[in-house]
Formats: sequence, structure tokens, C-alpha cells
Amino acid sequence: MTDEQWALIEPLLPAPHWDGRKEKHPRREIVDAIAYVVRTGCAWRQLPADFPPWQTVYWHFVRWEDQDVTQRVVDVLRRRVRRSAGRQDEPSAAVMDSQSVKGADTIGADSRGYDANKKINGRKRFVVTDTLGLLLAVMVRPASVQDRAGATTLLLGLYLSGACRVVFADQGFSGRLVLWAREVLGIIVHIVAKPAHQRGFQVHSRRWVVERALAWLMLHRRLARDYERQVPTSEAMVRWAAISTLLRRITRGHPVQRPGPRPLEWAR
Repeated sequence: MTDEQWALIEPLLPAPHWDGRKEKHPRREIVDAIAYVVRTGCAWRQLPADFPPWQTVYWHFVRWEDQDVTQRVVDVLRRRVRRSAGRQDEPSAAVMDSQSVKGADTIGADSRGYDANKKINGRKRFVVTDTLGLLLAVMVRPASVQDRAGATTLLLGLYLSGACRVVFADQGFSGRLVLWAREVLGIIVHIVAKPAHQRGFQVHSRRWVVERALAWLMLHRRLARDYERQVPTSEAMVRWAAISTLLRRITRGHPVQRPGPRPLEWAR
């Protein structure tokens, strides 16, 4: 973490110990260690010796999650990015999608399932982003949960936490969910359907935003597979990955731009 990135996140962390005792390990090293786990995908016990003890890092990780620190940091950083892009702090429209990921053997049977469509045994991440692809909310459920069933809780949380009243989604969320969201929550769910004439890959309007956001998150190897025993820990990992992405975007000044494919040597 650079000095500029640390200056952004330090004021958003909770106050030190209530009795005023000085913390043994600098908080910057704690945050760096958490980001290292999320980025590289290593186990807590495999943290390099340059970081504080893994027990200390994990204690701060759990404590901050219990205090909803990660969600507040995501919200503050997202508003800053939106302001720099000339948008209002709170979005009026969002994009929703789900992602099934394989579950490691550390996941119990009570929080995992089988996605018959994707042929994946594990968990399903429900993600809502704004129209810039910035994370608004995440919810993790067993992979066997249908998109329509999982989206009800997610839309309810979106209704209670913000002013977003328009949501774009794919055909997996069609059906009674659209009617329920409109009549109960006052949220309009627009289904972006696949064109009937489509052959092969094609970028769909609105939906590509959340697909790109999922690609940003998957750059963090801890999210390539779900290793977390507890569902809240799995959701926290997604938020920490979003925090890392937001910090880099603020300090860089623009979204990441991947270089195009290099021509082969013989083709030059």
C-alpha cells in the first residue's frame, strides 16, 4: 500500500483500543497483511514473517468486520470515485448479477450447494454495482440457491440502504421477482435479455458493467475459490478486494487498462 492509499484509508478505521493503550503493531502493517492474503490467496498461517503475527492480523480482520468497517470504507471510497467522475454520491441505478464459485473442503455442508446450471459445487456470490462497476452490496449463499430467491434479500438491503430504484439484471432474475420488487419495494428490475439472433460472444448493454466488476474482483486469488468457513468472512473478502480496487483507481485516476495481445514473433 502506497503512502497516498494509506492516507485515504487510515481516517476510516475505528479508533484504537478504548483504554488508550498504544497498539503493538502499526495499523498500516495490519491492513497490508489483510490485502496480501486477499491478493495472493495464501492462508492466514502462511503470512510472511515481515507482517505481524497472523493471529493479530486475523483478530483485527474479525473485529473490523463485526463493526461494519469494510462496508463503510467501500461506501466512502465509492462516493469519492463517483464525485471525481462527475456523478452524484449515491447512484439511482444499479446492475445485479451472480457468480458461482467452487468451494474448498473447509466449507461445511450447511453453507454450500450444487449449481446444476454451472455444474459447480460451492457457493454463489450475489453482487450489486453502480453503473460505473463499483461495488454496492454483496451477499454469499449456497450455490444451489436460485438467482430469484437470493436476489430478494439483496434487493431489500438495497432498498433500505440507498436511493437506488432501478436495477438491471439478466434473464436468471426474471419472473415473479420483477413483480415483487416493483409492488413491494418500488424498485424497477429491467431484464436485459440475450438477443434472439446472437451467435457466439456479444457484449450486452448494462450487463457488461457488473461482469467487468466481477473480473476486477477475480484478480484477487483468494476469490478464485471460496475457502472461508463462515459466510460473513466470505463476504468480507469480497469487500476487501473491492477496497483494493477502489484505492488503486483513486490514486491512478482512471480504471485499469489492460494492454492488448502482443503479436507473435513470426507474425511481425
